[in-house]
Amino acid sequence: MADIYTKQKRSLIMSKISGKNTKPEITIRKIAHSLGYRFRLHKKDLPGNPDMVFPKYKKIIFVNGCFWHGHKDCTRSKLPTTNKKFWKEKIELNKKRDGKNYNQLKKMDWKYLVIWQCQIRAKSLSKLENKIIKFLVN
Repeated sequence: MADIYTKQKRSLIMSKISGKNTKPEITIRKIAHSLGYRFRLHKKDLPGNPDMVFPKYKKIIFVNGCFWHGHKDCTRSKLPTTNKKFWKEKIELNKKRDGKNYNQLKKMDWKYLVIWQCQIRAKSLSKLENKIIKFLVN
């Protein structure tokens, strides 16, 4: 199926998508803050510019968009039907970069948790709370 927008309009739409302060990220921040945890945002001196950094615990939370980070077996990570080669290469490079960042963080003795966009649903927020608590306590 062809795109409903022109190539220029699609490019404009995609360029407006922000990598910081997204709705899923803000939801996770609210959960962590309500649990009493304090954190830093987007620390540029750490690999991957992590979404949430808990220096006291030497732990990090990444909130990844399923499409942009190529969440395996997720319907939200389905590639567009137009310009498939471009998107496949783009997502693969993102995944490769993520892996490199995660390895660097491990070498620096940081522990990290990846929360996927599709895991953030109103009916599963208590499960997510428990996951965050377990990660930060252990």
